[in-house]
Amino acid sequence: MKFTKSISLLAATCLTFPAFAQETPASAEPQAEEAAAIIVTGSRIKRDPTDSSLPLQIINTEELSREGINSPEQLISYLSSNGNGADNLASNADVTSGAQRGTNGLSAANLRGQGSASTLVLLNGRRVAAHGLTGSAVDVNQIPIAALERVEVLKDGASAIYGTDAIGGVINFITKTNFQGLTLNAFTDITEAGGGNIYRLSATGGYGDLDEQGFNIMGAISRSVNNVLNGSDRSFVNGNQPNRGLSIDTRGTPIATAFPTGANAIFAPTGSLLSGVTLLEAGATVPATGGINILDLPGGAGCASVDGGLAYDEQLWAIPSARFACAWDTGRAAVLQQPLNTLTYYGRATVKAGDHQFFAEITGSDADSAKRFSNNQYSGNATTLPLYYPLNPTTAATYNDVYNRLVAVFPQIAANYGRPISYRWRCIACGTREYETNTKTLRAALGAEGPLFGDWDYRAGASYARSESSSVLGDGYHYRGTFSSAAAAAASGVPGAVSGGIDPRAPTAPGATRPGIVGLLNSGILNPFSVTQSAAALAGLNAISAKGVTLYGGKYEVKQLDASISGSLFELPGGSVQVALGVDYRRETYSFNGSPAAVTGTPDIFNVAFDNINALTPKNRDVKAAYAEVLFPIFDMLEVTGAVRLDDYTGFGSTINPKISAKFRPFDWFMVRGSYNTGFRVPAFNQIFNGVTQSPNPGNTLVDPTTCPTGTVSLLPGCAAITPDTLTGGNLNLGPETSEQYSVGVVLQPSSRFSASVDFWSIAVDDTIGALTLRQLLDNIAFFPDRVIRTNGIITLIDLRADNIGSRRTEGLEVSLRGGTDLAGGVLTAGLDGTYLLKKREKFLPSAPFGPSLIGVFTFAGDLGLKWKHNAFLTYTKDDLTFSISQIYRDGYKNQALPGIANGTVTRPDFNPRVKPYITYNTSISLDIQEQFRLTLGVKNLFDKDPPFAITYDSNTGAGSSWEPRVADPRGRSFTLAVETKF
Repeated sequence: MKFTKSISLLAATCLTFPAFAQETPASAEPQAEEAAAIIVTGSRIKRDPTDSSLPLQIINTEELSREGINSPEQLISYLSSNGNGADNLASNADVTSGAQRGTNGLSAANLRGQGSASTLVLLNGRRVAAHGLTGSAVDVNQIPIAALERVEVLKDGASAIYGTDAIGGVINFITKTNFQGLTLNAFTDITEAGGGNIYRLSATGGYGDLDEQGFNIMGAISRSVNNVLNGSDRSFVNGNQPNRGLSIDTRGTPIATAFPTGANAIFAPTGSLLSGVTLLEAGATVPATGGINILDLPGGAGCASVDGGLAYDEQLWAIPSARFACAWDTGRAAVLQQPLNTLTYYGRATVKAGDHQFFAEITGSDADSAKRFSNNQYSGNATTLPLYYPLNPTTAATYNDVYNRLVAVFPQIAANYGRPISYRWRCIACGTREYETNTKTLRAALGAEGPLFGDWDYRAGASYARSESSSVLGDGYHYRGTFSSAAAAAASGVPGAVSGGIDPRAPTAPGATRPGIVGLLNSGILNPFSVTQSAAALAGLNAISAKGVTLYGGKYEVKQLDASISGSLFELPGGSVQVALGVDYRRETYSFNGSPAAVTGTPDIFNVAFDNINALTPKNRDVKAAYAEVLFPIFDMLEVTGAVRLDDYTGFGSTINPKISAKFRPFDWFMVRGSYNTGFRVPAFNQIFNGVTQSPNPGNTLVDPTTCPTGTVSLLPGCAAITPDTLTGGNLNLGPETSEQYSVGVVLQPSSRFSASVDFWSIAVDDTIGALTLRQLLDNIAFFPDRVIRTNGIITLIDLRADNIGSRRTEGLEVSLRGGTDLAGGVLTAGLDGTYLLKKREKFLPSAPFGPSLIGVFTFAGDLGLKWKHNAFLTYTKDDLTFSISQIYRDGYKNQALPGIANGTVTRPDFNPRVKPYITYNTSISLDIQEQFRLTLGVKNLFDKDPPFAITYDSNTGAGSSWEPRVADPRGRSFTLAVETKF
């Protein structure tokens, strides 16, 4: 492990034992001999949070300020125990597929890399609703950050306490409860390079003292604005780096690439200009059937003469027939950070009657996001998308110019003069594609707690939570004008409709004789061989735009009742045996309205991920549970806690999940702790009930592994690229996944200021709920013969529908360190929180062996398993001044290799087999002016470190570029200013 640089921050305090971040805040001040017993995350029994048998990380608002953390999403990304999945506004901003398709505007937690559906997110110990579109993961940005007092991160399973889905861990956001006065906050985070600025204004007010007056009313409101950051705003986003092994596999460019498409009865009855001849230039042996761009022909202006253009690298992609094609840098057209505008609010009223407390709580959010990615590519074919540039009075000048350039190199096409030119084209004038999503959440809760008899007390509550989302089309989408398939034609209700036939339901552009984008392009009004368009062409695009059409929407609701009692039973040598008993009932409801625009009577819109087939009327699930927890202080040095929970799920029956944890402290400064528990997670509603969607695959990197021993595209027999369609959707027979996990840890506390902990953890999940990716299935094709369909021996269809797809094994170490000392009249504190991954393996059938290690290996989907991650810091506090510097370290991993390099046919001098570690530094300085005013200035990414070069481009989706959004922050150096005023 390349650890030396990482530890350099702690050199000044290298003789100390820095501490577990769970048990104490990041303060070096001496702690009280015994902290007050409270309910902490992971238990229903009141206990000292600094003396837990579980790895519980407590993060206070001072730590958030130190790191310039302005949102729950930033906090989640900061945690070293959080995985690296496509769970943030950068990693799910580009073209997505499969389970990621509904993540518009979603930011989720993913503790220990177990997936966002396996991390339980709580607000004040109770559930919030999952995101309205996905119905499986909670959008953490709905949490009212302005009202937070602290965040508790339980890095351990908690199925026996909170519910069977808490496999990866629990994140409990805890708000202020007895706040008085008025606090105003303003925050800005401005990037040096421009773009992606962040702003937040918030106010928190409260009145009444619970102890003095017997009541407290408080409220908080916050407005956060994350501005868009475009790919074109950052120079490290560059898909044209052939010397490093990266080029883009698209031949749809702002100047169209011509193809030898055959005849179409409507637009090209005798074929196209390049069809019916052998496209061989002088001295060539491989026909140029992979596309010809006039910019790349001898004497042409060159592909790079167009903004974002690059020469198609037929060697890297092992497609020699595309030697005259151009490509286009799609990554620079996508956003690096989705714009997000969020309003959150929180209110709480608490009344104290004697020793009893009653509360009412309401919180909600209203968020608007915009997901933007590359302009639509129109890939003409002879059937469902017939695109032919005609020869007519409007087009004659352009047609003849293109023809003359082509015939000079391919004289054999002279006999075809006058035939229309078929092509593939990237429509810049259409605008970047955009999904605009609004998500509203609401959560209301009532609760009561107080004494019963003796030292027994009770807690009871009821809550309702919902998340409702709706996505509409922004720019970049237009009505198609033809039927995309036989199924679409049959469902249209148009008499005589056939696949590829004219769709009369689509609007017709002025001047065109046929409807939709197909009609406009085939009229020649829109010129695919020019980067500028006429006023008539722009008016035509506007007339057939689908902007504002509803894409889809969904709603998730949770209604919950809970009650528990706790108290002492009898005495043991170590103290009182304490017990907690509770019941829990909740009803979860999910509905998805599909795509109203995709129903009978409405025209097709080109290349939109409509989900009409997945429309769900409300589906309900009842979960009834009872649990018990008992703490046995066997003697002063040994404490054992046991818990068991019985859950009954609609449709899945009952499950019993136990948990046992223990701590052994033979000395005040030394403790050993451990835990064991099981889990049981049922599928999300859409994983069960979604319909089946058949999608095309435009990529050129897949091969049939049964015929190609190298596994990569090449000219070897059996190694030609395959482009199978895929089936995705739900599975009514999907069952639950089960888990078994344990942890063992050691804690050292030589003094109140110095501590260290190391915890080993292991999670085994069987009957994993999910869907294989295309590559995963092909890599394991021998185990899935029934999921592969062949036509004339060639793979043409692959079934990727959800299933219980095997097992996952994950193990790791979590290190937490703190240390402090007096220095020059102040206090110097150092700390580090890190996660070291020891095992990450998967298999996809019980009969299959576990695959190779996934630690430090690039994957297109899911969690990217980094071997080591840490956050380290130094803080110096003197009087009213605090200065901090921190280091964020994310380990490197094996880079992706494009087909030409992977199969060994080409080498590139600067190709890096491994992606470098990503290391950034943050610094901040805070000044308290009297007690009413705090000013914090900070610099994030102090040395303006770009994300390391990584090949993330995926030919099969057209997403990705030259950096990894699951690991790195694309914003670069930024300057933060936080102002807090108290009244």
